[in-house]
Amino acid sequence: MDVMKKVPVREQAPDVRNKNFDEVCLGYNAEEAQEEATRCLNCKNAKCVQGCPVSINIPEFIHNVKEGNFEEAYKVIGKSSALPAVCGRVCPQETQCEGKCIRGIKGESVSIGRLERFVADYHMAHGEKAELNIEKNGKRVAVVGSGPAGITCAGELAKKGYDVTVFEALHLAGGVLVYGIPEFRLPKSIVQKEVDTLKELGVKVETNMVIGRVLSIDELMDDYGFESVFIGSGAGLPRFMNIPGENLCGVYSANEFLTRTNLMKAYKDDSTTPIMHAKKVAVVGGGNVAMDAARCAKRLGAEEVYIVYRRSEEELPARKEEVEHAKEEGIIFKLLNNPVEILGNEDEFVTGMKCIKMELGEPDASGRRRPVEIPGSEFVLDVDAVVISIGTSPNPLIKATTKGLDTQKWGGIIADENGLTSREGVYAGGDAVTGAATVILAMGAGKTAAAAIDEYIQNKNK
Repeated sequence: MDVMKKVPVREQAPDVRNKNFDEVCLGYNAEEAQEEATRCLNCKNAKCVQGCPVSINIPEFIHNVKEGNFEEAYKVIGKSSALPAVCGRVCPQETQCEGKCIRGIKGESVSIGRLERFVADYHMAHGEKAELNIEKNGKRVAVVGSGPAGITCAGELAKKGYDVTVFEALHLAGGVLVYGIPEFRLPKSIVQKEVDTLKELGVKVETNMVIGRVLSIDELMDDYGFESVFIGSGAGLPRFMNIPGENLCGVYSANEFLTRTNLMKAYKDDSTTPIMHAKKVAVVGGGNVAMDAARCAKRLGAEEVYIVYRRSEEELPARKEEVEHAKEEGIIFKLLNNPVEILGNEDEFVTGMKCIKMELGEPDASGRRRPVEIPGSEFVLDVDAVVISIGTSPNPLIKATTKGLDTQKWGGIIADENGLTSREGVYAGGDAVTGAATVILAMGAGKTAAAAIDEYIQNKNK
C-alpha cells in the first residue's frame, strides 16, 4: 500500500454511466475503508476538524473505522452532522476538511468524504434504530423549507423536545437534495431515509405549503401558536442573462431543467413532466449546477452537450471531481466564450446560440481576472436547447409577506451570526441568507439557529 495515495474508489465506466441515472461512485467496501483509515495520522491538533463547518471529530470517527467499529464511527459523526450519507457524497471536501488534511501536504489527503459515506451507508444497512426517549416541552416551532438547513434545524429542535412542523413548498420533502442534485450523485432513497429519520423524531412535515402564499409567517406566529420560525427556504429563484432569445422554446433555467429531471423523473418512460429531448444542448455557466445540468442532458440522450463559460478552466467554480466526471462522460467545454443571443426559427424554437470569444483582463473585485470580449470573434454554436445556469437568489415571496423582515438588495435575508433576523422570534439560515452555497454550510446554519431558538424560547418563558 502506498500511504501517500488514497485507496481508489470504484466507479461506473464513463461510457456506461452517461446513459443511466444510477450512482456514479460505488463507494468503499469495509476492507477498502479500513485500509484508507490507516492513512490518517490522528493529529492532536486536527486541522481537518477546523475545516469542517459542523466540526465533526474526524480523527475519532476515522480511528473507529480503522478498528472496524463502524457503528461507533457513525455515533461520532452523528453528534455533529444530521446528514452524513448526503455530505459524504456532495460536500466539497477538497476545500474543507480534506483541504486542511496534514497528510495532503506531501501526498494525497485522507479520503474523509468517502469514509463518511461508507460509515453512513453501513449504518443504514446494518445499524439498529436508537431508542428515542425525548421529553416534550410543549413548545412549538415552525421550519420553512425541508432542505439541509431546515432538516438540520428541525432535527436539533426535535431532540430538545420541541413540537416542530416543517413546511415544504413542493410535493416531496428534501429541498435542493431532491430537486437539484441528480440521482447519479445523490440517490433519492438516501434523502428519503433522512426525512424518515426526521419524522421518527416526531417532526411533522407538511408538503405543498408555499409559505407566503398558503400561509404567511405572521399567521404562523400570530394565529397558529408557533413561538419561533426558522426560514430555510433556500435560493430557488433563477437568474437569466437578459439577452435576446431567452424566451424561446427550448430555453430552461437550470432549476427548471433539474427539477423536471430529478424530482419529476423526466428520464423515465412513464414520466408525466414535459422536457425536450434535445440533440445538442448548451449549458451556460461553470458551477456544480451547470455540471449537473450538462450531465443530465447527456443522460437524457443529447448527442452533444456543451459547457459555455466566459472564463478559463482555472476559474471554473465547480468541484474538480465534477469537472473530471463531466469530461469523462463526453461533455464538451467551450471556455472563454460568452452567449450574446439565442437564435430561433419562426416557430420560436431554439436553432442556435451566438457567442463571442473572451480573454482574461485585469482582476475584478472578486480577485478573478475579468473576462473581456474579443471584438469580431462572434460565432454560432449549433444547438437546439439552452440551459442557463448562472446563479440563483432567494424567492422574494417571504420578504413581501412578512412584516419587519429586512433583506439584502439582492434578496438574501439579513441575519446575525446566530441566524436572528430583524423580526423577533424569526431566524434564518442557509441559502436564504447567503445565496447559493454548500449543503454542509446550510446544515451548520440550521444547527446554529436551533441552539439560538432554544435559548430564545427558554428565556422568553422564564
